[in-house]
Amino acid sequence: MVFASVHLTGDPALYLLGPETTDETYAQMKKNLGLDRPLIIQYLSFANDVIHGDFGISTYSGRSARDILFERFPATLQLAGAAFVLSLLLGIPLGILSAVKRDTVFDNVAKLFAVIGISAPPFWIAIMLVLLFGGILGWLPTFGRGGISHFILPVSVLAWAGMAGYVRLARSAMLEVLDSDYVKFARVKGLRENSVIWKHALRNALIPMLTFAGLTLAGLLNGSIAVEVVFAWPGLGRLMLQGITSRDFPIIQATVLAAGFFYIFTSLVVDILYAYVNPRIRFE
Repeated sequence: MVFASVHLTGDPALYLLGPETTDETYAQMKKNLGLDRPLIIQYLSFANDVIHGDFGISTYSGRSARDILFERFPATLQLAGAAFVLSLLLGIPLGILSAVKRDTVFDNVAKLFAVIGISAPPFWIAIMLVLLFGGILGWLPTFGRGGISHFILPVSVLAWAGMAGYVRLARSAMLEVLDSDYVKFARVKGLRENSVIWKHALRNALIPMLTFAGLTLAGLLNGSIAVEVVFAWPGLGRLMLQGITSRDFPIIQATVLAAGFFYIFTSLVVDILYAYVNPRIRFE
């Protein structure tokens, strides 16, 4: 599907040469790119190369698509790791406290924070932060990959949506668990409230949060195109967009297949963690 989709976007040979090219030059370029062969032969060659970890040569830069992918991945990994940890450390505790302090001012503020984080487009939040902290206040750099200060704005944008999701999920899951019979029984036994919440209730409320965490991490590892473009971050999302705009088939195929790999891998890890969080779903 990836191979067929990218071949529907246009002719990379014509893009590289421009409309004023001659037929001979155009035919030679297609031959150089391997596009003169029948489509099924191109696909079989592509599939064979992918099995061996070869995504082909970038039609735009003339370099190995795999090497370019590996060059860009550390930048995305740093950004994704920081945003993922921040969203976990802030989102889950906020959601738990929101459930414990149900219908209070704190709960209403947390719900408002979650609604804004889920509803507001990341690119709009990114532009607003650039205008405020980069343009008006001049406190933080607004583009490129450098020191810690370069991470603050893009990490905040990426983490906000994740935090909002954790707040909503943690709140709803904790409310359901806190109203269950075994939690009421634990309180009747005289257990401390902190022990009831953090030891008994939280562990049974973690399943939906684990699922969301896996999907969130996979999405972050794929790179947020909008955020990476706004902040000129040299990651996988920006690489994918550059490949699409330049009709660089090997780059597009490499980034999309990497995205699929990240989702499959994180889903596998989440499935394994289910068994440790909830012993009832372990297999003998």
